[in-house]
Amino acid sequence: MRTHIEPPTVSVVICCYTMARWDRLLDVIGSVRAQTVVPHEVFVVVDHNQDLYKRLIATVDDVRLVESSGAQGLSGARNTGVGLCTSDVVAFLDDDAEAAPDWLERLITYYDDPDVLAVGGRVEPIWEAGRPSYFGEELDWIVGCSYRGMPKVASEVRNVIGANMSFRLEVLRQVGGFNLDLGRQGTKPLGCEETEICIRSRMGTPGSRIVYEPAALVHHHVPAQRGTFRYMLARSWSEGISKAQVSQVVGHKRALGPERRYVRSVLPRAVVSGIYDWSRNRDRGGLGRAGAVVSVLAVTAAGYVRGRRLAHVSPLPGSTAPVDAAWREVQ
Repeated sequence: MRTHIEPPTVSVVICCYTMARWDRLLDVIGSVRAQTVVPHEVFVVVDHNQDLYKRLIATVDDVRLVESSGAQGLSGARNTGVGLCTSDVVAFLDDDAEAAPDWLERLITYYDDPDVLAVGGRVEPIWEAGRPSYFGEELDWIVGCSYRGMPKVASEVRNVIGANMSFRLEVLRQVGGFNLDLGRQGTKPLGCEETEICIRSRMGTPGSRIVYEPAALVHHHVPAQRGTFRYMLARSWSEGISKAQVSQVVGHKRALGPERRYVRSVLPRAVVSGIYDWSRNRDRGGLGRAGAVVSVLAVTAAGYVRGRRLAHVSPLPGSTAPVDAAWREVQ
């Protein structure tokens, strides 16, 4: 006779830092209210912005509003939320990513398997000014979204996407939370904190799994500025820098395994497809997409090399000075 397993309780953590996303943030909170599975608790963590915190206090009364007690940045804000959670699972949403009504229901399904440490879902871009013709779906990771080449059905993966992810609370606490040296700091397009914590959570736990469930969907707003070629290259440079940081923490092989497969298989097909569209259909966007892929690959690789060099001269553990210097090089 099959034993009935109670579904896990889940907390939702939404981190925010700017008044510029006020309307988006209210929509995100509304999407959590509309879930088919009612969360145990919802935290909105304000990352060192007193004006935003005060406005939320005066406007929103059905979630727990807290100020980040950690270092400024996304990782510090997330750790603040984790420290307050009392549920089995913690799910994270960005402040500009609205969840589908069955988002939580889809995520928690996999936690009946004790080997599953984390579950993430699909992130679809909603382009404020329409998708630029040169911005192929293979590059949607640049705007924090799922990209062509990712699984189309539920699959085991190395890491989840930051805008749509969940972890067992005990796992987050065992590994000490998100690395404060990684992740977005204000408007700097840094990242890879979710990659690093996923790798770290699996180290020393053979047989553990991280699952990507594309049916667990969120819609991520992409402002017009993030569709520009300038932003594309700046984010690529930052990705290279961030990957170099991660490789210093968890090792080169762990940090870059999926990236090698992506570069070997997904990107060449994207270049060929773009050139074909241009030559066969006179689609200028196709040539632009091919050129963008080559440019992004080159700039990301250069950022990685630069990050590896700077890592050897980091003045103190926890210092972001080398990263700041590298990021300024593209400004």
